[in-house]
Amino acid sequence: MDMLVENLRSNFKSGITKSREYRIKQLNNLMKMYEEGENDLVAALKEDLGKPSAEALMFEIDFNKNFIIQALASLDAWGADEYVEKNVITLMDTTYIHREPLGVCLVMGAWNYPVQLTLQPVTGAIASGNCVVIKPSEVASSTALVIEKLITKYMDPATVQVVNGGIPETTALLKEKFDHIFFTGGTMVGRIVAQAASKHLTPCTLELGGKCPLFLDDSVDLSLAAKRIVWGKMINLGQTCVAPDYILCNSAVMQKLVAKINQTTQDFFGPMEGREKNADLCRIINDRHYKRLVNVIANTKGNIVQSGNCIEEERFIDLHVITNVSGDDPAMQEEIFGPILPIVLVESVNEAIDFIKSKPKPLSLYIFSEKKAKVKQIIEETSSGSVCVNDVIIQLTVDTLPFGGVEDSGYGAYHGKYTYDTFSHKKSVLIRDFGMIGEKLGDCRYPPYTRGNVQTFRMLMKLSHLPTPPGWLKYALVFGLGIGSVVALKFMSKKFGKDLPDWL
Repeated sequence: MDMLVENLRSNFKSGITKSREYRIKQLNNLMKMYEEGENDLVAALKEDLGKPSAEALMFEIDFNKNFIIQALASLDAWGADEYVEKNVITLMDTTYIHREPLGVCLVMGAWNYPVQLTLQPVTGAIASGNCVVIKPSEVASSTALVIEKLITKYMDPATVQVVNGGIPETTALLKEKFDHIFFTGGTMVGRIVAQAASKHLTPCTLELGGKCPLFLDDSVDLSLAAKRIVWGKMINLGQTCVAPDYILCNSAVMQKLVAKINQTTQDFFGPMEGREKNADLCRIINDRHYKRLVNVIANTKGNIVQSGNCIEEERFIDLHVITNVSGDDPAMQEEIFGPILPIVLVESVNEAIDFIKSKPKPLSLYIFSEKKAKVKQIIEETSSGSVCVNDVIIQLTVDTLPFGGVEDSGYGAYHGKYTYDTFSHKKSVLIRDFGMIGEKLGDCRYPPYTRGNVQTFRMLMKLSHLPTPPGWLKYALVFGLGIGSVVALKFMSKKFGKDLPDWL
């Protein structure tokens, strides 16, 4: 690990990754990898998760390809210097933010979307000019091996490396000094990553999980709501960090909704018997997670109003809906990450808000309501990584919105330009010259610190916090001050009989 990281750092210092041409070439190579390696990736995702080819293409491969297209089209704009407003003292100066790559970055992927969540951050790291160490999740072992094979074939090993393995390899990697660590996974492991990073003062982006609540009232079309909820819950068989984890609604809505969910499940996936053979449904990733989910079903104190087959040898669990679930129920103790949907009764929006606030802050919050005042109240009185109203998961497709958590659900954000920014250092730059006007605006800072100088400086600093005037007004003000000063000097020269310097 020492040699691997040191070689990447040496190559980064050579400046190879900063070249625009090099970054474009690497992004094109990544695109070629997806196009030519599509079948291998789809097959690996099928082996690990039983993932349907449609989900593999839409939510993993195409998702990443679209980001590469965006990155190539936006590379110059994302990396351009960002000019910012100035204060009074620096009115004649140039102030801007210059983005530069961080260095050698570690990207640690997750097993539930092992292509998307591992390689999308890598695209941003490459676009902004970094070297990258990729650590795929060993839980999705087939996909991890394919990623290593494809990256080795298509990407420059001088700047991009893959490390496969389990806990020993991950532990060894975390002992190294990186310039940024991007981790996607559970909160418990996220804490371990953050603790390891703190020893080197390495900044982190932690994309974690949590229980994503969904509030629903009687103002919405329940048939359409059920379609959107079941779709979002059953993608990847519920193994999605932003899947709706539980529903909050009143008893009248609950009764109607349960019937709609049952009908929708049949419409989507056919009769309960034989549903495990449906090609549109994934499988639970491994035996440990299968047993965990079965235990949640077995130990719930709520009413199981929709169930189905649980087939251990196929790691298949049908959608289970549980009503009258209390806050201390086993189904409410941790993120479900599977096809189990608890429904918690709340009789008012205020009760729903109180329940949400009693839990750790979620990665996403869903609100199904046509009542704008109610929607506004929930958004303003709760905290979450993101909010989506009257749909689920679809907010992730909007790349102008940052995606990330808050508190237990993580920190930092990415998607679109935010990925580029995550792997960039924003360097502040101020350029001054030796012009007379600029110097006069700030010469009160020099000793001796007379009372007049101090008062002038303090006044200028106060003016710095006033609303910024339009650019033309600032230059008009400077021009006016200059002319006014000359007029005043001429007046004084006449009054006291002193000649002005030739330049005036």
